Amino acid sequence: MALDTKAAETEPVSAPSKRAAAPSGPRSAKRSLAVWLGPILATAATLIWSGNFVIARALHETVPPVQTAFWRWTIAMLAVAPLAAAQTWRQRALIRKHLGFLTLAALLGVTLFNSLIYQAGRSTSATNLALIAATSPAMIVAFGVLTGGERVSRRRAAGLVIALLGVIALVSKASLSVLLGLEFSTGDLWMLVATATFAGYSAMVRRKPAGLTGLAFLFTTFVLGTLMLVPAYAVSLSVQGGFTPTGGTLGALFYIGVCSSAVAYFTWNKAIDLIGATRAGFIYYLQPVFVAVVSYFALGEPTTPIQVACMGLIIVGIALGSGATAKRAEPAAQTEQTAPTPHAAQPQSSSTAA
Repeated sequence: MALDTKAAETEPVSAPSKRAAAPSGPRSAKRSLAVWLGPILATAATLIWSGNFVIARALHETVPPVQTAFWRWTIAMLAVAPLAAAQTWRQRALIRKHLGFLTLAALLGVTLFNSLIYQAGRSTSATNLALIAATSPAMIVAFGVLTGGERVSRRRAAGLVIALLGVIALVSKASLSVLLGLEFSTGDLWMLVATATFAGYSAMVRRKPAGLTGLAFLFTTFVLGTLMLVPAYAVSLSVQGGFTPTGGTLGALFYIGVCSSAVAYFTWNKAIDLIGATRAGFIYYLQPVFVAVVSYFALGEPTTPIQVACMGLIIVGIALGSGATAKRAEPAAQTEQTAPTPHAAQPQSSSTAA
């Protein structure tokens, strides 16, 4: 009987210890998944956006910038609505509570960002657009540091500089005379402001309200951003007139509405949820690489050894910066999951909500 009592006393002690250790496995697996899935999603968004600059440049002569932006986000809103409308309605109280935050995110990421890009494309060269867009990852890092959510290690800073040099060399064809011969205009200022608004939006995505699903956040910002475009759209119609729909115009609007907006924004926002705005920003440096590859296969544009070397430099910079961030991401994720909350299950549900 003494032995049975001892066994009974030790049994309850060992059982809880096993139950306490069990969650470490799923949490570790979730972190491992984030390390790989986040970069894949950010890469997919960057690849889709690579075609956006080409299409925006092609549309600027037929569709006024504000009208392009308005129809882009109207199409995106309609594309997301069947998947997100029900979630958004169920979370209407949470949306109402954080309406100011969501309105600012919509203003930066929807209303202003692409409208400014389309405006910039009317008065500056594609080379200038690409060079200024290359500052976007650096701005994302700066916003992340200023808001206190990101830290910059020496390795990450080195990767940022190397990737930026690679982009500049690729866009300028590694020619100093091309860089010195650049002429800047008001369009460059519009593009610089657009880049800053996207960096601010990316920083805000990381801090979206807890419990708000990714689709509800996306749909809400699309609706708010489109509504804020209505006055400018009305002014554009009265001053510039409308445009004549053609097969090419409608196809381009469909691409930037469904692919560059609904799909790319969802994958980009999810990537930021998983790996942070700074690491996703590094992957944005792949955009000129994708543009060069697509141009080679789709347009037959030749690729020189210098361009290949520049692409390699960009990839090395991304690898350095992403590696530094990945190591810091794991302890941060662990801290969030072990932080005291009213309900223990909340941190896990919010991290996987989409």
